[in-house]
Amino acid sequence: MIKPKNDRNLKFRDGKWYVDFTYRGKRIREFGGYTKEQARNALAKLRIERLDEKLGFKKRELEDVPFEKFADEYLETYCKQNKKSWKTDELILGRLKIYFKDETLQGISPEKIERFKAKRRADVSPATVNRDVAIMRTMFNKAVEWGRLEVSPLRSIRRFKEAPGRERILTAEEVGRLLASASDSSRPVMIVALNTGMRRTEILSLKWANVDLTRGYIFIEDSKSGKPRKIPMNGAVMDTFLKLPHDAEFVFFNRETGGPIKDIKTAFHAACRRAKRDPNDKEDPGIIGVRFHDLRHTAASKMIEAGVDLVTVSKILGHASIQMTMRYAHPTPENMRRAVERLGEILDPTRQKVDTVSVPKPISPTVQYN
Repeated sequence: MIKPKNDRNLKFRDGKWYVDFTYRGKRIREFGGYTKEQARNALAKLRIERLDEKLGFKKRELEDVPFEKFADEYLETYCKQNKKSWKTDELILGRLKIYFKDETLQGISPEKIERFKAKRRADVSPATVNRDVAIMRTMFNKAVEWGRLEVSPLRSIRRFKEAPGRERILTAEEVGRLLASASDSSRPVMIVALNTGMRRTEILSLKWANVDLTRGYIFIEDSKSGKPRKIPMNGAVMDTFLKLPHDAEFVFFNRETGGPIKDIKTAFHAACRRAKRDPNDKEDPGIIGVRFHDLRHTAASKMIEAGVDLVTVSKILGHASIQMTMRYAHPTPENMRRAVERLGEILDPTRQKVDTVSVPKPISPTVQYN
């Protein structure tokens, strides 16, 4: 094994090691492995290959694999084994196989990918095109990693600029109207969403075996981030669970099938329509522009407003990184004023506190809606 003198050409990102060096004025960046030792070996191998090229040795000829064939292999070997969202990948790959029919991996150039982006952009949003390209990028990276291709044609392909994600935070008044308008079967689901920040699928797939009413915790075994987590229950959630029947495996179950409730979209939007300020006003549309997922956004935002630190909120929500939680942090002049006043009190305990701004008292870190 040939080791470099130092590791300055090795980079660690997202649980993987990459090699990064310059040869004849050209920057070489490749996947190196899942350990530092693998990356060192990959770096040594790439340097030897470049030296062989310089000395005139012929490189190994690669089989030109049909795009459709490799897409199927990528789906079976990688997506289905590593991704919960592999069915979405399957749909996207199906579209890609139609567009790149009769193409080979080596025959797909950056220009062809840009033409694909332009054609798709005429029919769908930039975000949708970006998801398609992201699947292609990972697939071609795997082709390089598995020795089917020398260089990915997507290395220089850029994403479309996307509009900021739509987020709707409900006010306390809207939350009250929503819960009051919800059906008896859907209200408990909404209460749990608002008071825990759990995802819809996590709530609907929750089993009583993972609800610890004695210690006051909900255990999420299979979260989107791939990491299990424990969520403390506040009084609103505890009361809700105690009132529910405990005669089935799932907390929220379909009495006809015995299995979990598949969706709550219809019941949720019906409650939004009924949540009028004036029940007798036929022109009042109720609460508009809200998705069920916005209940999770609302829980996160309210916890931060209450002064809960971002690390704690991130762990409760099950985010893979704190950057995902940052989008819920919206500093207000009142919060900023309270922060610097608190800082002054800590640095100088003898300082007489002067309230220059009337600031509402922070709510409990566990968000409750009555």
